[in-house]
Amino acid sequence: MLMRARWWIARLPAFVLSFVVLFATAAFARIGGGESFNSGNSDSDSGGGDASFIVDILVWLIIQNPKVGIPVAILVGLGFYFWRRSQDGDTSTRKAIDKAETERRTNVSAASVDGWVNALKAKDPQFDLMKFFDRTKREFLELQDAWFKRNLEPVRKYLSDATFQRLVTQLKLMDLLGVRDAIADPAVLDLQIIGLEQNESYDSVHIRVTAQLCDAEAPSNATDEQALAAARKKKPEQFIEVWTFLRKPGAVTKVEGDVSQGKCPNCGAPFEGGAANTCEFCGAIVNSGNYDWVLAEITQGSQFQPHPMTPDGLVKARQSDPSLTTETLEDRASLIFWKWVESQSLADAGRLAKVATPGFAEEVKGGIEHLTRQGKQKFFVECAVGGVNAQQLTQADGKDIAAVEIKWSAKIGIGPAGGKPPALPSQPQRYVMLLERAAGAKSSADNGMSTNRCPQCAAPLTDNGQPSCEFCGALLSSGEKDWVMKDFGSWEWWRSKGGQPATSRAAPAAAKVPDREERERLVYLMATMAMADGVVDESERKLLKMASVRWGIPWANIELALNAPAGSLFEKLIVKGSTEAESFMKELVQVAMADGKVDSKEKKMLEAAASHLGLAGRLGEFLT
Repeated sequence: MLMRARWWIARLPAFVLSFVVLFATAAFARIGGGESFNSGNSDSDSGGGDASFIVDILVWLIIQNPKVGIPVAILVGLGFYFWRRSQDGDTSTRKAIDKAETERRTNVSAASVDGWVNALKAKDPQFDLMKFFDRTKREFLELQDAWFKRNLEPVRKYLSDATFQRLVTQLKLMDLLGVRDAIADPAVLDLQIIGLEQNESYDSVHIRVTAQLCDAEAPSNATDEQALAAARKKKPEQFIEVWTFLRKPGAVTKVEGDVSQGKCPNCGAPFEGGAANTCEFCGAIVNSGNYDWVLAEITQGSQFQPHPMTPDGLVKARQSDPSLTTETLEDRASLIFWKWVESQSLADAGRLAKVATPGFAEEVKGGIEHLTRQGKQKFFVECAVGGVNAQQLTQADGKDIAAVEIKWSAKIGIGPAGGKPPALPSQPQRYVMLLERAAGAKSSADNGMSTNRCPQCAAPLTDNGQPSCEFCGALLSSGEKDWVMKDFGSWEWWRSKGGQPATSRAAPAAAKVPDREERERLVYLMATMAMADGVVDESERKLLKMASVRWGIPWANIELALNAPAGSLFEKLIVKGSTEAESFMKELVQVAMADGKVDSKEKKMLEAAASHLGLAGRLGEFLT
């Protein structure tokens, strides 16, 4: 009996730990974390710190008093099991909704496919859809392998600079959390072309990739063999992504080989890649999109937006800068966004030195130093981007100004430096990045989608913390020749400054109703305002619950928002009575009037929101 007790005491801590790890939620992250965009809190590591604390207590209790500790450990394990079972219904429902949304967004007719292929062949007679699919499959598998091995250099030649930066930052964020993505047995099940956009700047091809793999999470110090073993314990899961490839209209298919076959897409010389992404024989920038297809975006099927936007002011801007394109502008904004995330996550404002104005970089540096003095850091967990859309181009004070919308989501929190992030809900964000450059500056046609290069000498930029190019000495942070980040704020903040949204090429009726992520963001903002005075009364909860039901937002997500620590959802509250508050009120009314009317219950909700916004008694203005 004594021997058996000792056996249990020696082995039960490991048993309990494995039980906790098995049934606690996990933050799986396919390439780039795209599946995390506004995934609510499903399959997310919202309580890793608490689980570790519980395990420590159980281990101590088992050693000190096994008669009590062993039964308690078993009860805890059973509790995790039944809690996990209780989540399965929600998870399966969310997956079903995502699947239905994916089908709606990515299903196309055979006639459309024929039309797109014929349009490509008209410009490029050598284009072969089946060979393009073979190429996509090859690149997909190579990218999975590079992601798993945490070394993206071998696939850099396929990616736009912003896509490469996104993946690199995602890997760094996971490493900061002490985890790595463990994947095994990736396979492409089906490929289909689901869209083609052609303009004078780029041909954009959208490919629906149906794939499967085994996905798990492993400690960051796990070897490849250990990570593979962890992944293969999971069942394969199917998923759908949309891969968007861009290429200049004049480029044609190379029958003898392309960049995915180790050839320079311009001169055909052997090319294996490298940080410069430049052919040593002809000097071509291989990921520019000027000579071959470049992977510019990976989108989850349920988030794919097939209708491009036409930014206000684009036609006028192109009169003086014919090489200016929304594709390169959005890629540049995406690149800078991920550097912004990286700079705060790594507490290194120098990451922005070359791509932001000195004033903005100094502001970020000040925020980092403030947290550092407190022994804290900022966390971006499950950070993902759902869309990057150029909205407006204007001129002011001798500068070109570009406003680019960034739809993103993350669990954003502040915690002890080097520790674990606090448990927070994943929240959708809608920001606008203001980029500026000197009036009269010209876009580089040669660089194309390679947007992380010096505009003067075309050398690839590094993160050495200096505002100048280390090759030619050109000052980059001034914006004399390329876009740099001037400011970054909420959608309402930008609209309050007179921002003019782009017009969608979608049907007008479809463009009037905000999507699910936008509706959820608005509800979160309402919840944040309700919490501002420290108390959310029953009437406010009822109104929020009504919005939850009518706007299709899970109430569990809103409860998490209501229970979040103060200041964790949004960095800044909307100033009462401001033009920003008025802009937010207009957004709420737009959603409430989606069915063409506002009933008595909705009116109560809007009146409560107006009161919180310092707009009491003015609801009638926004309803007319």
